[in-house]
Amino acid sequence: VQLQASGGGLVQAGGSLRLSCVVSGNFRRVGGMSWYRQAPGKQREWVAAISSGGVTNYADIVKGRFDISRDSAKNTVYLQMDSLNPEDTAVYYCNADLLLSFGRSFVGHWGQGTLVTVSS
Repeated sequence: VQLQASGGGLVQAGGSLRLSCVVSGNFRRVGGMSWYRQAPGKQREWVAAISSGGVTNYADIVKGRFDISRDSAKNTVYLQMDSLNPEDTAVYYCNADLLLSFGRSFVGHWGQGTLVTVSS
């Protein structure tokens, strides 16, 4: 199983980026999907989540600026990030709950991360 995140880059404050994360490999189902981020010298923090049914939740710090969505047919989760500011600079990681075999539980899997740098 592999989670491949992409879409990071350098953007000026006030700009936008769209991150993508594709899940591939041998699994039965994709459950909830999330984005986390880790800024230099800080702990990883949760950013947003979307359930298999499309229910979304956001950290207060990104609410109203970020939008999480998913394309279940493509096993892909997106994070549209608008009104970016330098405090959003971080490595962004996707996480997906995957059912590897029927009769077992969903288990969280991490992607490799994509760097977002916001310049002032």
